[in-house]
Amino acid sequence: MIRAQNVAKWVSSPQGRLDILQPLDLAIADGEHCAIVGPSGSGKTTLLALLAGLDLPSAGRLWLAGEELTALDEDARAALRRQHVGFVFQNFQLLDTLTALDNVALPLELRGDRDARARARDMLARVGLAERAHHYSPTLSGGEQQRVALARAFVGRPQVLFADEPTGSLDRASAQAVQALMFELNRAAGTTLVIVTHDEALAAHADRRLQLTAGRLTDAA
Repeated sequence: MIRAQNVAKWVSSPQGRLDILQPLDLAIADGEHCAIVGPSGSGKTTLLALLAGLDLPSAGRLWLAGEELTALDEDARAALRRQHVGFVFQNFQLLDTLTALDNVALPLELRGDRDARARARDMLARVGLAERAHHYSPTLSGGEQQRVALARAFVGRPQVLFADEPTGSLDRASAQAVQALMFELNRAAGTTLVIVTHDEALAAHADRRLQLTAGRLTDAA
């Protein structure tokens, strides 16, 4: 489902080239759950952005869902993400001016699905928020907002879900509830899951754990 071949990332600075990711190879199978762990500044979020086609590497090649990301322009990568990818972020990334229902329906509406709102209602019910469908996101708790974000991520039936610190902004109880829900939805859908996290309890639930240290992929289990 995901493959990286000799992928590296660097940026230029007044002091010279700054290497963010050292050259790495990686393969994540269809349906696999993979956690990327490591200290702050190790390159975890950069790697996730590259694997999702949100950014391009400075060197190397990337494939996602059978397409070579590094051979596509920005519009084609965006179209691939709309079709095959879901996202969950630490800060939820909900639109405050939309209701929970509108937020969940939005990605389906953007790709022209006629049953967008019906599917959004069904997904909100699956995450236990049917009665909050017409509430705006600022009126929801952090745990509720992340459940809306999970509903939005899964409503499009993605082949791959990328989660960047999905429990990082939540209290312990909410984090545990969101973690359980994410893996439950993922098992039901058979989605490939790639998580960036500092949460060792969350990482322990993945099939495989990748360790990044100073931009180097140093350990895999």
